[in-house]
Amino acid sequence: MPPCWIDTHCHLDAAEFDADRAEVLVRARGAGVAMQVLPAVEVANFDSVRRLAHAEGLAYALGIHPLYVDRAADDALDRLADALKAHRGDPRLVAVGEIGLDGFVPGLDLARQERFYQAQLALAREAGLPVILHVRRSADGLLKGLRRIGVAGGIAHAFNGSRAQADVFVGLGFALGFGGAMTFDRALQIRRLAAELPDAALVLETDAPDIPPHWLYRTAAQRAAGERSRNEPAELPRIAAELAALRGWTIEHTAAVTAANAGRVLPGLGALMPRVSP
Repeated sequence: MPPCWIDTHCHLDAAEFDADRAEVLVRARGAGVAMQVLPAVEVANFDSVRRLAHAEGLAYALGIHPLYVDRAADDALDRLADALKAHRGDPRLVAVGEIGLDGFVPGLDLARQERFYQAQLALAREAGLPVILHVRRSADGLLKGLRRIGVAGGIAHAFNGSRAQADVFVGLGFALGFGGAMTFDRALQIRRLAAELPDAALVLETDAPDIPPHWLYRTAAQRAAGERSRNEPAELPRIAAELAALRGWTIEHTAAVTAANAGRVLPGLGALMPRVSP
């Protein structure tokens, strides 16, 4: 049986895919990517991720990304609460996300980020859903919020913190998402974590169309000249091969372990997938 991959973080609804989304899906399925989780980033795309997940047999999450909170309307959190209630029984709604904190992009309203993050944790707890966290120079702040408002675990997406921070997330019921950044030789910390963390801590993701692996990366000058660096879910098996090499695993074992982990930390996702065993 060929490996079955789960892309736990893919923005398939993004405008970058408007011209060829159907072909992107065909390539993903041809590569063995059997499931994708589509996180929302703002109220405006709640319906698009839900419709796409239902049309294509995928999964989705609803939330407000920290990079979008500055432009979010005053009633955005109320609209998220209403959406979570309206779709409470939807088996394809597997998490609240993408939510979190961003300490990298300058000029953001950090107090507003904190307010949105904590409010969305409370909504996730009320809904009984795990969360998909945006973690960028913000691990300690995210953990502080989780200690105040406990939720049913989830995924720390594109994790690039310390081993000590990773261990705390894992202890709180989270898996850590590894994707294109792991494929760069210079990403020493990410590669060390990928190699050394407990098996149960690891899930795979692309963050497509973002975070391209090294073989797709283009410099700013190359992008300005029209060269593409778009990531897509069909790249997941090749990304997974990097994880397998770092850990000394077979491809089949890598697929089984990461799929089982995804189903454990996102139980709704597990219900959509065939049972897999490492």
